[in-house]
Amino acid sequence: MQTSIDEILRRLGGNEAAATLTGVSPEAVRKWRSAGAIPPRHWPAIMTATGLTMEDFSAPSSSEVPPGATAALVLADGSVFWGRGFGAHGISQPSELCFNTGLTGYQETLTDPSYAGQIITFTFPHIGNVGTNAEDEEASRIFARGLVVKEDFTAPSNYRSTADLGAWLAKMGIPGIAGVDTRALTLRIRDLGAPNAVLAFPEDGKFDLKALAAQAAAWGGLEGLDLAKEVSCTQSYEWTGGTWSWEHGFASPEPRFNVVAVDFGAKRNILRSLASAGCKVTVVPAQSTAEDILRHKPDGVFLSNGPGDPAATATYAVPAIQGVMAAGVPIFGICLGHQLLSTALGGKTYKLERGHRGANQPVKDLTTGKVEITSQNHGFAVDEKSLPAGVEVTHVSLFDGSNEGIACKAKRVFSVQYHPEASPGPSDSAYLFKRFVDMLG
Repeated sequence: MQTSIDEILRRLGGNEAAATLTGVSPEAVRKWRSAGAIPPRHWPAIMTATGLTMEDFSAPSSSEVPPGATAALVLADGSVFWGRGFGAHGISQPSELCFNTGLTGYQETLTDPSYAGQIITFTFPHIGNVGTNAEDEEASRIFARGLVVKEDFTAPSNYRSTADLGAWLAKMGIPGIAGVDTRALTLRIRDLGAPNAVLAFPEDGKFDLKALAAQAAAWGGLEGLDLAKEVSCTQSYEWTGGTWSWEHGFASPEPRFNVVAVDFGAKRNILRSLASAGCKVTVVPAQSTAEDILRHKPDGVFLSNGPGDPAATATYAVPAIQGVMAAGVPIFGICLGHQLLSTALGGKTYKLERGHRGANQPVKDLTTGKVEITSQNHGFAVDEKSLPAGVEVTHVSLFDGSNEGIACKAKRVFSVQYHPEASPGPSDSAYLFKRFVDMLG
């Protein structure tokens, strides 16, 4: 900020006046000070009220590269976080900058298709310490657009490792940056919401910071963006392999039920979990119609996780889901699948300020009273007030009270906002796959 936060608030008449003008709470205004920035979405209203210009909000950018810096994370407001690049050289596409609080499973997180359109900041400092291996990949490629970490990664210390993190990212074509104050960055995202950003790791070491900030500012963000069809498979295929164990590797279970999984960005361990629960799994593309799905004569249908705005994906997914429900086939959805099922039942979704991302999210199952620690990755949520009669709220977040699960017994469907397949994360929620199979039986 070229003009200080205190000066801007003085011109507006104080915290309460600023809160009224921008439609936020006085507490949110106070957080502007700790973050050292004001969210760009509030700039137009403040400029109109105070006569300030864009230059007064944008951080002054210098083309001088600090000693040792080879990469830069540039935010839409012009803020620059310098660091040391690794992985693939280049400049990421403009992305939403988010943070993940998981302590393990960085490779599974990076290959989760739900991170399409995002740059991931890990709050845990020891990223890269166990290297990478093909067995821990949740997709054939990385859909996230960049990686931000605090510490330089060390040599891998795990017998399963086949490549270090930097070499693996380079192979995948993804840039990373180390040496960033991820605590300050996380507080900024927490207090101000997820900003647009660009991660630059140029091979020639030259940075056009003004152009990079302009690219980030010009990007429209994830709202209204359908990314599911970009990460989905393009044709149907069968999946038979079960979950992995240290003693036996991947299982080869015998199937009892025929399940169709709609791929909005499905992780491999979801398919493995369905197979281990006794399902022969046929995976179909995101844009499959009800007729495409029912052609496989499924005993049940699974709606997978995925990226982007559920309201955008709903334009083609909801009619298909409603067609499956009309045929009386049981449905189980997670993450984006939960949001789409809720929409198909008459509910609405909204964008969260910072989202839920990590393997330590507490959720209460209202049907049993038990609390489970869950793995989550979502930036949108279901507005439970919009759910019609006959749709039961089954799970709730103990972080912020947002909806984490629904069920409609009349239609034999249920869904949760989180990831019961674990990978990474705890296995507290694995019972949901059995709950689904019990419906089929």
